[in-house]
Amino acid sequence: MTNETAYTLRDATPEDVTAIHEIVTEYVPEGLLLPRPVEDILQRIGNFMVAENEEGKVIACAALRDFGNSLYEIRSLAVRKALIAKGIGTALIKALIVRAKNKADHARVFALTYRVPFFTRMGFEIVDKQSFPEKIWADCRFCKNREQCGETAVAMEVSKE
Repeated sequence: MTNETAYTLRDATPEDVTAIHEIVTEYVPEGLLLPRPVEDILQRIGNFMVAENEEGKVIACAALRDFGNSLYEIRSLAVRKALIAKGIGTALIKALIVRAKNKADHARVFALTYRVPFFTRMGFEIVDKQSFPEKIWADCRFCKNREQCGETAVAMEVSKE
């Protein structure tokens, strides 16, 4: 915790779907996140972690998608705008990295992002987007910006210690 914002991280539950949808949707108009239908979030709720404040309100979320073959994507990272830069997003990413480490002896974790410095401060390196054909075929083919994508791919190798 930093900047005096008290929160706890936990696995998301179906009861969190509305809050996750709300938080992710805050970033859609800016083009920072793709829209996620409530049904999609509910179907993939097991991928999500949330941060909740002392009152039990969900204030941030992030998901770890398993593409198989020890390849994981961090996605849907969103923090309520009033709470940005308080370490919550960093804590969520670190928790998802631990989750990936626990799933595979050696794994590759990646994200497509407009916030490259945020990820590189945590040890991610810039890589070629084409390194992730699984992502391209799963999601990018549906994106209206696929031909002019401004996102940068970042990745890190992780291993059980």
